[in-house]
Amino acid sequence: MGTITANELKIRGVASIDAAMKGQEEVTISVRGRERYVVMDMESYNRLRTYELEAALYQARREIAAGQGIEESVDDHLLRLQSTE
Repeated sequence: MGTITANELKIRGVASIDAAMKGQEEVTISVRGRERYVVMDMESYNRLRTYELEAALYQARREIAAGQGIEESVDDHLLRLQSTE
């Protein structure tokens, strides 16, 4: 994974990201020598989001199978959420 300094990004802008992304799926941006941010192309981001949503769906299905789910209407759900605040 490549790295861009915050100063380079400030000076060269998006061109520095384009150059660093050549042949890479993600690039880190370092600020004062510490990696702080990750930049990735939209295809990689969308793939990551898909994995996250699939993991959440898998977890929800496991909880329902274990009897930990609650079946209720939208109105009842909102009331339950409001009562826990």
